[in-house]
Amino acid sequence: MHDHNREDVVMSPVRAKKEKMLPEAGLLFVNPTEARYVASRVVADGGGKRFLFNSSLCVNSEETFFVAGPAVGAPMAVLCLEKLIVLGARRIILVGWCGALQQVLEVGNVLLPGQALCGEGTSRYYSSDHEPRPSANLLAWLRETLLAQSGIAWQEGRVWSTDAPYRESRELLARLRQEQDIAAIDMEYSALCTVAHFRGIEFAACMLVSDELWQKQWKPGFATPAFCLRSQKLSELLLRAMGNRKFETGKSKEEK
Repeated sequence: MHDHNREDVVMSPVRAKKEKMLPEAGLLFVNPTEARYVASRVVADGGGKRFLFNSSLCVNSEETFFVAGPAVGAPMAVLCLEKLIVLGARRIILVGWCGALQQVLEVGNVLLPGQALCGEGTSRYYSSDHEPRPSANLLAWLRETLLAQSGIAWQEGRVWSTDAPYRESRELLARLRQEQDIAAIDMEYSALCTVAHFRGIEFAACMLVSDELWQKQWKPGFATPAFCLRSQKLSELLLRAMGNRKFETGKSKEEK
């Protein structure tokens, strides 16, 4: 049961008097490079900038969708998500990177995360559920969007989110893979799933595999030209899809 109106909670997200409401649908980018790129594209097409802490927030010229970010780490990502929600966002797709734990995932692959496993410290302040799920509606939309692009294949799997990427032991990663069937890890996904459910909005994610953690040695790939090109193409694809797709304006399943 949600406790939105608990009297002992000191602060709640608020909309300032001069802040405009947002379109219901938008993209939240984790990484600074991608966030800057999509913001520049939206502004170049006639969109406008708005305030979002130390992140960027842009609304397209027709005011049908927004793009926001960067938001690295669960606390910052949740801070941004809470603000987007109070400004009217109801359908949000996270665009980020992940480290692969399973051999079927290689650098540059696309992953649509399913059930999360909370390893970060933010989620527990919102819920006791350690395995939140994304919106089935938005996940289906992402599948349809990628399916329409013959050159983009994707896989699906569980994601574990952590606050401490430099403290991942081989034993821990093996246990996550073998006992929890975790496909990949990130830093934000589980917290955003949890808050989205808590606030009654729809949320899903689309991730690029940026490094491989299943090999004997860590294999980073996020600085390679091939990965950077893949990242740019995926960002452009999602921007086009957001511009073309008219989301339903009724309440989401989570809100009913």
